[in-house]
Amino acid sequence: MMNNKFYDIVIVGGGSAGLSAAKKAFEEGITSILIIERNNELGGILNQCIHNGFGLHKFKKELTGPEYAYEYIKFVKDHKIEYLLNTLVLSIDKNNKTIVCSSSENGVTSINYKTLIFSAGCNERTSGQIMTPGERPNGVYTAGLAQKLLNIDGYLVGKNVYILGSGDIGLIMARRMKLEGANVIGVSELMPYSNGLNRNIVQCLNDYNIPLRLHNTVIKIHGKNQLEGITICDVDDSLKPIKGREEFIKCDTLLLSIGLYPFNSMLKNSGAKVNNETKGAWVDQNLETSLDSVFSCGNVLHVHDLVDYVSDEGEIAGKNAASLVKNGRKKYSKIILTFHNENLSYLLPNEIKVYDDLNEVNFSFRVKKPISKGEILFKDGNNIIKKVIKNDLIPSEMVRIKLNDIDYKVVNDLKVEVNEL
Repeated sequence: MMNNKFYDIVIVGGGSAGLSAAKKAFEEGITSILIIERNNELGGILNQCIHNGFGLHKFKKELTGPEYAYEYIKFVKDHKIEYLLNTLVLSIDKNNKTIVCSSSENGVTSINYKTLIFSAGCNERTSGQIMTPGERPNGVYTAGLAQKLLNIDGYLVGKNVYILGSGDIGLIMARRMKLEGANVIGVSELMPYSNGLNRNIVQCLNDYNIPLRLHNTVIKIHGKNQLEGITICDVDDSLKPIKGREEFIKCDTLLLSIGLYPFNSMLKNSGAKVNNETKGAWVDQNLETSLDSVFSCGNVLHVHDLVDYVSDEGEIAGKNAASLVKNGRKKYSKIILTFHNENLSYLLPNEIKVYDDLNEVNFSFRVKKPISKGEILFKDGNNIIKKVIKNDLIPSEMVRIKLNDIDYKVVNDLKVEVNEL
């Protein structure tokens, strides 16, 4: 094994979170930075997202995915921030602050870090994970894989397409396949509401007259070698198929947009505490995990709806990693956050480290069901210390609240709840 040099900050993952973390850390005065990316170019999933709609929050202009990534890649290259491509991280040694990685060019390499930012992204759920009955014929793809095959490799995966799940990438692929001449028969969504952004429902389905069936799912896949069709069925309030409501759909392609989950196994295997709701790491307001000097951000922490928010989170990790490098560990007390989960599916951060100069905390969460008007309460025990009213809360859109008017030093038990008004 070849030993490489030491870096102040090592970033695992060169997508939007990792790139923005590198940029922010450099702006904070850290020049000893290494980005490790397993693909053959920086940018991550953005490289295959050739549609526009990115950057409206971050850059105040509408960009395609590659254009958005280039805003950061250019900074990395112009400022000569080091990066390794085609390199896979194999393990993290939390005790010696070392990672082991492998590439065809450098072989197996050991790299030491002072701080580590983990921004490895997320994975797509497959038909096997939801145990769809039937064979496993050709023609069943995750929506992201189909997107890569079409936009990067120029391969149209099918001509008569059905989509299971109304996540954003599935909605975007409905439009994309339609534009390439495929017959997009429809979309089934298990829940009584869409899991995609409203703008994607309008622009990708409604504008192309593609029907969306809510409370409906695929109950069987037909075909042994090649997909011949699917059986869809309405479901009841318990999400169980309703007998007599089955319908056979003839198709040669089924795209799955049934959710994403953080690619967090490496941190978990390294001993990092895991958030049971998100399946990402347990983090404080600085995005530091339970592992000393290891930060997590982006979709590997929790799945985002907008890449602009991924970049915001990368900046928080980059800034705080840089601060730890420059200033060392400051003294703090700790608050563990809890939430009333009748309406909330998760809440970040999981804990707050209260420093003498702490004056701002960014909270992120999702609701379990659509709420037309919600009351968000921040409570110390039973005492309400902050109330925020928000309209049109939906599960597909992450809610972000920045609070800088709470004296966290006098808070003992911070609890968050959302109530319908």
